[in-house]
Amino acid sequence: MHIYTSPMCQEVVRLAGVSTYTVKKNNNFDGADLAIVLSETVTEVPAIKVKLNTFKQIFDSVDFISNHLGTEKLDMGDWESVYLSHIRPAKGKIDERKKIKVKVYSNFLKEIVADMGFTLVEDQADFMVYPDYLRKKISTEIEAAGDMAIEIPSHKNAPIDPLERAHMRYNILEKRLCTRL
Repeated sequence: MHIYTSPMCQEVVRLAGVSTYTVKKNNNFDGADLAIVLSETVTEVPAIKVKLNTFKQIFDSVDFISNHLGTEKLDMGDWESVYLSHIRPAKGKIDERKKIKVKVYSNFLKEIVADMGFTLVEDQADFMVYPDYLRKKISTEIEAAGDMAIEIPSHKNAPIDPLERAHMRYNILEKRLCTRL
């Protein structure tokens, strides 16, 4: 079976225990029996589509790929405890986190902010969170928010490994959003 994947999905494919696959940078999956790609990727071949924004999505994607292909997933080391370190404090302070209102300017960041237990709002936010690629487009809103505006790296400004990327983003949000707790 010829399995193709994109660079952004390569690590979850590896962690799912898939030993033979081809990484394609241009999303040209011609000749593949199966493509493993991000959920928004359009393909002409059968595909497993994954979401890799939150730690839970990453873990679920590794499990899904492994179960679907009948492979034995690899040990993910301490990544689960890294994830829990961001979420576990929310168990004891969930009511406090819910009080912090956050306006978010992208779907992938909404998933992360919601996963951390903060309240998503459209108006009267305590903070605004936006991806770096929107900096120029929403510069007026960023200026008005001042120190309450939080820029999150995306695409080429973030690690390609989804676990490292999630860790970086959660850390930024944890440090900035939890200043009010």
